Amino acid sequence: MGGIDKGMQPFRGEPLALHVMRRIAPQAGALLISANRSIEDYARLGTAFGARVVADARADFPGPLAGIAAALRVASTEFVLTAPCDAPFVDEHIGAALMQALDAHGGDVAYAATIDASGEVMAHPVFALLRTSLADDLDAWLDAGERKVRAWYARHKAVEVQFHDERAFYNINDLQQLADLERR
Repeated sequence: MGGIDKGMQPFRGEPLALHVMRRIAPQAGALLISANRSIEDYARLGTAFGARVVADARADFPGPLAGIAAALRVASTEFVLTAPCDAPFVDEHIGAALMQALDAHGGDVAYAATIDASGEVMAHPVFALLRTSLADDLDAWLDAGERKVRAWYARHKAVEVQFHDERAFYNINDLQQLADLERR
């Protein structure tokens, strides 16, 4: 988004990240907010949910896996549910659906996918449920300079879980998309 903080961009009068928190918090034992800037702003947003802000441990901010790694390190639970800050319609039952898939398949990671109008499967790998026991492996992956989320998932027993509502996984990549979505 041109260097601006996506999660703090207003959508329907409130920061995008707040919309995500409202949908994720009821599904989680504890809410962690992974951030590499605007730490105090995210802490204020998360206060109502008892959220804790976790800063990326890596100075080069190597993408979503860095935030996931930070969360895996500090989580006090066996699993971490992840969602990006720019997805205001995230499925309100994603956690249960991903957990059910992990249980059914004995997986380490479950992530969302949808099928578009042409029948193509669209993976949404940052909408995921991961075992916290994967933290060391993820750190090693990042230390090796790797950044691709699905490539890292492929090293583990990953389960792709199909959802029907594409809108739930819509994430906003630029200000024009945000403005268009605001008008809908």
